[in-house]
Amino acid sequence: MQESKTTKSINIFDKILAANDKEAQLNREMLAKHKVLCINLMSSPGAGKTTLLESTIKCGREYGGFRLGVVEGDLETNKDAQRIQNAGASAYQITTGQTCHLDALEVRRGLEYLDLDSLDIVFVENVGNLVCPASYDVGAHLNVVLLSVPEGADKVAKYPVMFRRADCVVVTKCALLEHFDFDLQEVKEEAKKLNPQVECIALDSKSKEGLEQWIVFLNKKLQEAGLKSEIY
Repeated sequence: MQESKTTKSINIFDKILAANDKEAQLNREMLAKHKVLCINLMSSPGAGKTTLLESTIKCGREYGGFRLGVVEGDLETNKDAQRIQNAGASAYQITTGQTCHLDALEVRRGLEYLDLDSLDIVFVENVGNLVCPASYDVGAHLNVVLLSVPEGADKVAKYPVMFRRADCVVVTKCALLEHFDFDLQEVKEEAKKLNPQVECIALDSKSKEGLEQWIVFLNKKLQEAGLKSEIY
């Protein structure tokens, strides 16, 4: 019986994912060797990933005592990497052209560029997209998904694959809550349905409201990984 085009497409995609998973494991081995925690940061475009990282870099130095590096993913330009460097952290920019996600091999290029021995956490700022990045393991230890207030609370239910893989959901731009019909409780309930273990944090990166809870989360994950002796 002749294979259908759909079956062939699925088989090819499965092979691509299998090859990517092998590369992702190599990334984790590299990170373990240098005792670095890696966090895959995902969201739709404009949810505030880079702004959160800028605030994390500054507050991390002040309160958390951890050192950050960032692997940046965008279709074009190196603007986000420049913002991270201006905030005081090392960054490597990957431009994917037309590809809507980062894969493990691309992330390895960034990890090899960064001085891992001088870092505690590496963030992978994935390409802005609530679909494709969820399918590709980049070798990170944690997946964090951002959801901004202007996007609406219904996005958790609408994009279940992404939020099911989240270890933490960060609601951003909370200074705008009074201007939008956004239900924080709905986000938490829908996220818990998809992953009962998920943590939910609401913050505003500009005003710094709620940012302390995010810093505590990062320190806790460093401690759980055996990379930090005390929680801030």
